[in-house]
Amino acid sequence: MACARVPLDEQQVTEPGPLGKEQTLPALHPDRKEERCFVPYKSPPEDGSPAEAEEFLEHAKFITEDLEWLLALPHDKFWCQVVFDESLQKCLDSYLHHAPRGLDLATLPSSPAVVDMQRSVHRAVFLTFLRMATHKESKENFLNPAVFGEIIYENFLFDIPKILDLCVLFGKGNSQLLHKMIENIFTQQPSYYVDLDETVPTVLQVFDTILEKCGLYCEGATAMEPLKLNAHKQPTAMTMSQQDLVDLILYLCDSTTTIHAFLDIYPVACSSFHSHGFLSRLTSFYETAVPDLEKAVRKRNFDDKGLQEDLWKRLSHSCRKIVEMAHLLLHHTCLQPILEGGENIHTFAEELLQHFTAFLPEKRFLSDYDEQFPIADDISLLQQALPVIDETRTSYLLQGVASAWDSVGRRRPHSQIQHQGAAGGAAAASSASSSGFKPQDAREPEGGESLRGAEAMLDGAGCAVSEAELESLLTCIKDLLPDLGEGFLLACLHQYSYNSELVINNILEDRLAPNLDQMDRAMPRPVKEELPEVLNVRSNVFDDDEFDVFRRDQVDMSRIWKGRRKGEGAREMLNDKQHIAEQKARYQAYETVVDEVVIEPGDRAEGLGLDDDYDDEYDDTYDMSQVGANDLDGDSLLSRRPFTVPQILRKGNKPELEEEGEDEEEEEMLQNNVNRDQFVQDPALLRERAEARRASMHQRKGFRPEPRPSNVVGQPKGQGQNLDTFLDRRKKEANKSRGANHNRRNMSDRKRNKGMIPS
Repeated sequence: MACARVPLDEQQVTEPGPLGKEQTLPALHPDRKEERCFVPYKSPPEDGSPAEAEEFLEHAKFITEDLEWLLALPHDKFWCQVVFDESLQKCLDSYLHHAPRGLDLATLPSSPAVVDMQRSVHRAVFLTFLRMATHKESKENFLNPAVFGEIIYENFLFDIPKILDLCVLFGKGNSQLLHKMIENIFTQQPSYYVDLDETVPTVLQVFDTILEKCGLYCEGATAMEPLKLNAHKQPTAMTMSQQDLVDLILYLCDSTTTIHAFLDIYPVACSSFHSHGFLSRLTSFYETAVPDLEKAVRKRNFDDKGLQEDLWKRLSHSCRKIVEMAHLLLHHTCLQPILEGGENIHTFAEELLQHFTAFLPEKRFLSDYDEQFPIADDISLLQQALPVIDETRTSYLLQGVASAWDSVGRRRPHSQIQHQGAAGGAAAASSASSSGFKPQDAREPEGGESLRGAEAMLDGAGCAVSEAELESLLTCIKDLLPDLGEGFLLACLHQYSYNSELVINNILEDRLAPNLDQMDRAMPRPVKEELPEVLNVRSNVFDDDEFDVFRRDQVDMSRIWKGRRKGEGAREMLNDKQHIAEQKARYQAYETVVDEVVIEPGDRAEGLGLDDDYDDEYDDTYDMSQVGANDLDGDSLLSRRPFTVPQILRKGNKPELEEEGEDEEEEEMLQNNVNRDQFVQDPALLRERAEARRASMHQRKGFRPEPRPSNVVGQPKGQGQNLDTFLDRRKKEANKSRGANHNRRNMSDRKRNKGMIPS
């Protein structure tokens, strides 16, 4: 028997030999392997015929029984069978190659027996790989870590393609177990990191192959290779055969789903992909290939419309996975180190901004990326971690994102505009939903509440995700569970905080909340109420008139004409005085004017609305009287000096304004007193009055007439000068400093007086 506390690779066992004699062998020896033939796996039948379904059930039953027998073996026997049984490795490899992926489950027949058997095989294969990746099962059963790494590497029990297939097949619901399993493999055997670095160029070659099949060219893909002469003759997505297009989209969908599952489960691998420029090649491929493939799927004629819908779903799924891959690479290589803090935080921030700047030319990719992962949130997070970041650069990036939405002809969702302020709350909600935690208060008490929540979510109220994200989540779930109704799925998403993985896991394991378990799983999607038309809610001054065609089914067309009426002459039209007759009744009410109504003392003219009592809310007793002005206790106030505005309250505090105002009043009085019979006044009199007004105004304002012109030239020399010329010359000489000479004469006299200039 095996010795306790000794690694399996160092143990020796004693067993009976072929001739009956006992022999001592190492615990890991080919002779200890049991003779058992493991049959390879075959995928479930697509057409669902009874014969093929029965064959699949029998075949899968053998595989399940053999794997359960293998899992029941002790530690040493299990490893002998795993290492030395080639049929077991072929069986496991065949399952990884042919097992249906997530999107393939929708095309499988819905036979309960086939589904249950497929689930049993799936579980047995996963447990087998999980035990193969465990080097220590207990304190007594374990392998030396170095020997374990050598065994799995040299015997090809695990390699990078197998690990990728494990992630895409068993990732949903088992991500934590797979992460520990892959982490143990890479830790015990570092050579897998070298294999991963060598695998990344092969993954990039996948995208280059798709571009080549579509007749496209991606920047950086074949930059060092010249284009072939027959490159223009290659078929495109629109001209290739339908089967080639189907194979191409299936190839793209499988590749993107597998790579995304591996990066999501084992984020450490993001650094290896990032070091090979995977992000830039990914965005260039998206911008180049996706529009052509979408155009081909939409516009090509397919005999089977179901096939066209399936291709569109797979292409949309591939686009979503490419965007999520880009986010994973940015998050784990740039954002995560910034959040953790460290010495090189500025380097990671600069690298993140450079990546966002590189996204700006890729308009289609940038808009799709911003729809799922708003760049404004990442920039806001970056500004919180680094307050000294350049605001001009960040604003330029945000403007570039908005320009990308406009260039692709799409309108940015309203939720994205207000998404920046709620970035912290969204991150908290995402972490809570990913862990499966939900507060007790948030649970729905009855199934009807979940349905109402789904209806409210369709109306846009209380929905934590945008409409595009909601459609993406529904598509993802219906691809795996096509029998469920959209109404039921909406209620499940609302219950589990829009976490599609948690919804799928709880449905498959029958762990739904009681209110959801009581609902009809085929419940259709609630019909969204259509908004009323604009014409029905408009408000116009012409509403409900005789020509309101929006509310009247019949309009009197005889009252509508253009130009002259038919059969009517010009004289008849002018002689038509109908409009005058229509207005006559209106003006007859103004013919009788009563100045005073005499009421007899005994009459109560109730019909006229009159009453003996004076009932007026406004007291107009003193409206026309000068209250206190004509009292008998002294001189009348009106006989005194008329009221004038105090001098301090006058505008500009100029006394001459009052005089001017008085003159204007006198002038107005004179003009008013002009003989009204004189139609035209004497012009000479008018000019005389105007001249008098100007003279009085000049006198009040101290107006001086223009001075006479100076005469410094005088008469010719020798003829003598008059007194005016002499005075003008002396005045000019004294006032030279006011001109361009700048006081030259005074300064010259000053120098001469001080003896500086000889006289």
